[in-house]
Amino acid sequence: MLHAYVTTSPGLARLGQQSPTDPRPDLERAIWVDLYRPLDSQVAAVVALGVDVPSLADMEEIEISNRLYREEGTDVMTVVLPGHLPDGRQIAGPVSFILNGRRLVTVRHHEPRSFATYPERAARTTPGCRSPERIFLGLVEEIVARLADLLEGVGRGLDTVSARVLGEAGPAELKASLGEVGRLGELLGQIRLALLTLERALSFYDQTLAGHAQGHELRPIAKALMRDIAALAVHNDFLSSRVSLSVDATLGMINLQQNNTVRILSVVAALFLPPTLIASAYGMNFPNMPELRQSWGYPFALALMLASAVGTWAFFKWKKWL
Repeated sequence: MLHAYVTTSPGLARLGQQSPTDPRPDLERAIWVDLYRPLDSQVAAVVALGVDVPSLADMEEIEISNRLYREEGTDVMTVVLPGHLPDGRQIAGPVSFILNGRRLVTVRHHEPRSFATYPERAARTTPGCRSPERIFLGLVEEIVARLADLLEGVGRGLDTVSARVLGEAGPAELKASLGEVGRLGELLGQIRLALLTLERALSFYDQTLAGHAQGHELRPIAKALMRDIAALAVHNDFLSSRVSLSVDATLGMINLQQNNTVRILSVVAALFLPPTLIASAYGMNFPNMPELRQSWGYPFALALMLASAVGTWAFFKWKKWL
């Protein structure tokens, strides 16, 4: 899928659907071209503009030299952002920003929500959208805001889980809470990776602003975004510690419930131990057992077993073990 945008007085306007046979006339006007799971024809159309489009395998390379580099005046920056696949699964996937003096090209194979919300908000972002560089910084600002929203959502989720775990939650609820905490922890890991790669990309971009005509205007914006990212990283670490605490609390509650079950079984076993001992003694087939020949022998054995059980129960109550 290919989305192309031009700058208008209100902000960004999306160009019409590109013709499969000749998509270049509209693309020549575009200031931002967004490639989402692009077809070969769409990649070829962007390549015809003089922009090399990396493949998914290239974008997934973890070497920093493959993710951040400048080639013939074009900056290529690849970051890892949380988003969704077409089937709805949440993943952290690579997104490439290809920036030159004429346009910004983004390449992605999943759907970070920021790319859907940014075009309508482009004019209201701090950098604006008058140039490719400002669109890049505005898009990063939208991504940072989205990551902040995700962190707030994780915080609210942890509040809900903590209230449930520390309340009167049953085994099924505790199991569900443990799964929810695991999902939130995985999302935090994706957000932390996004913040790390964004910080690297902005640091790389900041170094290229020295010879840029708008460098004195764009550098404060880039610096402010890096400060925001650093603050979100601290918040992410705080929420990670809360995830660990929630996991420990959930496992502790599960252990307490299991201990209560084992405690009941232990008490029942202890109550039946003396009667079992008495029954075992009278089950011995020795010739000299006077009680076996008495009419009161059977009731006496039953009464003795009952008394031993009651005595054991009274002893446990006296020790406050029950």
